[in-house]
Amino acid sequence: MEKVVFNNPFRPSSGHMPPYLAGRTIETQQFRRILQQSPILKNLIITGLRGVGKTVFLESIKPIGVQEDWLWVGTDMSESASITEENMALRLLTDLSIVTSNMTTVVGEEKGIGFGKGNEPIRRDMNFQFLNALFNVTPGLVSDKLKVVLERVWSEMKSGEKKGIIFAYDEAQNLCDHSEDRQYPLSLLLDVFQSLQRKEIPFMLVLTGLPTLFSELVEARTYTERMFEIITLGRLNSADSREAIQKPIQGCPFPFTEESVSSIAGLSGGYPYFIQFICREVYDIFSQQYLLGHTMSVPFEAIISKLDSEFFAPRWGKATDRQRVLLYVIAQADDDCEFTVQEVTEKSATLLEEPFGSSNANQMIAKLVDMGFVYRNRHGKYMLAVPLLKKYILRQSIVGLKNK
Repeated sequence: MEKVVFNNPFRPSSGHMPPYLAGRTIETQQFRRILQQSPILKNLIITGLRGVGKTVFLESIKPIGVQEDWLWVGTDMSESASITEENMALRLLTDLSIVTSNMTTVVGEEKGIGFGKGNEPIRRDMNFQFLNALFNVTPGLVSDKLKVVLERVWSEMKSGEKKGIIFAYDEAQNLCDHSEDRQYPLSLLLDVFQSLQRKEIPFMLVLTGLPTLFSELVEARTYTERMFEIITLGRLNSADSREAIQKPIQGCPFPFTEESVSSIAGLSGGYPYFIQFICREVYDIFSQQYLLGHTMSVPFEAIISKLDSEFFAPRWGKATDRQRVLLYVIAQADDDCEFTVQEVTEKSATLLEEPFGSSNANQMIAKLVDMGFVYRNRHGKYMLAVPLLKKYILRQSIVGLKNK
């Protein structure tokens, strides 16, 4: 009998839509509820660790917004967009022009030709050139200019069928102010949208980013905590993990065994990226074994080794030897929960030949925050910032530990 070859359905890549989006039902319902606001009182933050599917979730709710008669604009929020206020304004105008270019607006009147003809309106397309020109001729600060442009857009939209515009930006943890250069692009963004929403103009922000995002927003403007509702994406539960593994391979001639499904769900920790990565490797192995007529088995140790080299090792390579020792202590002190500097220093005294002092640990943890290894969850409390990083650290050979 001829054996049928199926393409591997799994996609372990940043932002790529998985073959089956498991879970996230509650989060999707929360987004639907936010869309029903009138006027807009809350914007949305989607946050979580790397690998939980923030970008995928953002893409999955875009069709919902469009179906509910919202216009949707946005892209990745690059660091360059957050360098100056002018750059931030340019980012917003560029994205906005995509949905306004088919609109027109009256810019003046011309006298009609012929007896009894009245004045006729002069209309212009609201493309990027028009929006940018209006921005440039408007007096005032960058925020004043931007508000005038956005209010002009709404004045042409409000009589139409669309409820408003969603400005959706991924990687929004790149947003920041630069007080040393007197540039406040993040504050500009928050101020403009709060001003518009006070005037009941339905322009909504949807920002996606790492767990540090909300604290950055609050630091920029204290009122921010009242502007946003937060959706925190975590790991999938057992049932959703199993669906993410099994649904994409329904109908394949070599379905994963029950033992394989349980092992993949456990090894992935329920994180969508790792489910995709491990399943892709298992699928490739099973397809080869199937074609060769071999008994199907999974070399999980080899898959873990590949995951280590492709996902964790590049990050690990950026840490110094002493930073790696500190991360090992954190991995011992942290049970996938919060940890404090005091807990780390106390744990280091039992593990290391040269324990960390409080001041030294504090400085090094601050550096690890900047490097993306840990993040400050709340005042005085920290967490590891990369899923399954603890298990990777504990698999490493760390120099400087006590010999026991």
